[in-house]
Amino acid sequence: MPRRFPAILFAVVAALPAFAADKVTFATNWRAEAEHGGFYQAVADGTYARHGLDVKIVQGGPQVNTQILLAAGRVDFAMGANTIEMLEAVQQNVPIVAVASMFQIDPVIFMSHPGEGFDRFEDLPKATAFIAGAVRASVWQWLKKAYGFRDEKIKPYGFNSAPFIADKKSIQEGLLTSEPYAVEKQGGFKPNVFLLHDYGYDSYSTTIQTRADTVEKKPDLVQRFVDASIIGWYHYMYGDNAAANAAIKRGNPDITDGQIAFSIEKMKERGIVDSGDSLTLGVGAMTDARMKSFFDKMVKAGVSPADLDYGKGYTLRFINRKVGLELRPQ
Repeated sequence: MPRRFPAILFAVVAALPAFAADKVTFATNWRAEAEHGGFYQAVADGTYARHGLDVKIVQGGPQVNTQILLAAGRVDFAMGANTIEMLEAVQQNVPIVAVASMFQIDPVIFMSHPGEGFDRFEDLPKATAFIAGAVRASVWQWLKKAYGFRDEKIKPYGFNSAPFIADKKSIQEGLLTSEPYAVEKQGGFKPNVFLLHDYGYDSYSTTIQTRADTVEKKPDLVQRFVDASIIGWYHYMYGDNAAANAAIKRGNPDITDGQIAFSIEKMKERGIVDSGDSLTLGVGAMTDARMKSFFDKMVKAGVSPADLDYGKGYTLRFINRKVGLELRPQ
């Protein structure tokens, strides 16, 4: 005969409070775009929720400094642009730590006009170069040391490609996933694209950063956010990403379906998210060897001091665990 439980027991169980997800705020470094897709995916498909997280994504932009927001405790996690940012934070004693890198390849590029004498990378130092201040302080210093680029060729880049389109003897900085598409639409030609990673610039990109005290006091929260973000990126790159793209367009009405499709195509084509160490360690992977390689380049270029304790700026504690590897198409 089945056991019977008093009705009052069921009433007590029903009255128990539901599990409350941890509220988390994550700041991106630009307006919503496909390059942030894995994070929007993890919200849209419930991956964060399944990891006990209620995540709010706060968009960045040209006037938003996500590292300041993070250091001040106004957000819990923030998207870092590249390894340079991490080195600068250590140098300035800002207590934030990179805990994962969603992009194995920094998509920073130079573009040139085809058939104008700048079809090879070794030709580029001769061209007028439209670059922004952040690139001049970092990437450009490495290019000068490694490839002979010269300061007198610089013209300021104000995130408008019109001057580059008009000057056929120029080059312009950009991201593999963005500016080539805009130039082709605006200028009516397909630019030569040089991914700096192919020439030795081995920065990580699209990192997840948090405060050092969060790593120390809330490691479980960090682990869950990192794991869920990794799974979100697998789903975005290899699964149904329609809901995430709809969320991106709601957040950034100026972005087009064409731009989103182009960005995803280029991320897949060049392994921006999933290549190298991520093939065996999982998306989000970082290694000490890669960090040292990049740091040594920045020291040689005069960007970072040789005695910088750059290891304070990152941790491998939450990654390289093969999380989500089974989601990668075989």
